[in-house]
Amino acid sequence: MGTRLNKILARAGLTSRRGADRLVAEGRVVVNGLRVTTPGVLVDPAVDRVEVDGRPLPASEPHEYFVLYKPRGYVTTRRDPHGRPVVTELVPGARARLYPVGRLDFDVEGVLLLTNDGSLTHRLLHPRYALPRVYEVVVLGRVAAGELPAWRAGVELDDGFARPAAVARAGEVAGGTVLRLTFTEGRKHEVKRYCAALGHPVRALRRVAFGPLTLGDLRPGQARPLTDREVGQLRSVR
Repeated sequence: MGTRLNKILARAGLTSRRGADRLVAEGRVVVNGLRVTTPGVLVDPAVDRVEVDGRPLPASEPHEYFVLYKPRGYVTTRRDPHGRPVVTELVPGARARLYPVGRLDFDVEGVLLLTNDGSLTHRLLHPRYALPRVYEVVVLGRVAAGELPAWRAGVELDDGFARPAAVARAGEVAGGTVLRLTFTEGRKHEVKRYCAALGHPVRALRRVAFGPLTLGDLRPGQARPLTDREVGQLRSVR
């Protein structure tokens, strides 16, 4: 019995499962000389010849997992057409081709998982599992404790209703307030858009937790491999 094509592409470290779907949809994958357009087609890599962009599928790499304290000024991709620094440059000890799990904006810092485990990446990013992402946010202006119920109630954004799983005040700074916000969807610019919709634009943003992963003792720009226990925690996300 074969294995779904998108799963094989992800296992080979080329991309995530979702990225594999795009490769197939774009007509970039050929199996036994025939262009394939269905990501769920069953393939046996020991028998079938799979090519991506005209090149044979590389042998499967052993899975590697790193947590990075992403600093500001880095792009959360493997390559950037504008020549900006990319996060994979900060993990020199990796043997595999790592891919960031989700994104953090160029001006945002914090916890970032990098791996070549496409199946796990797909699971962690799927809205069904509601993986918590915890952010420490410095917003412009004072947010009093009495305003927090409004922050917890949610607001309508241009891509639908948004509501954090948790909101707490974490202090004040000159001209601003420090909040801790927990979201579970990972929508694009969600934290920034949410705060702006409530009248308090973001001044600084840092993700302090991604599911069970935290910054720990890492400093900006530092990375470390995950322990077996941490990998197990990620795999057990329900």
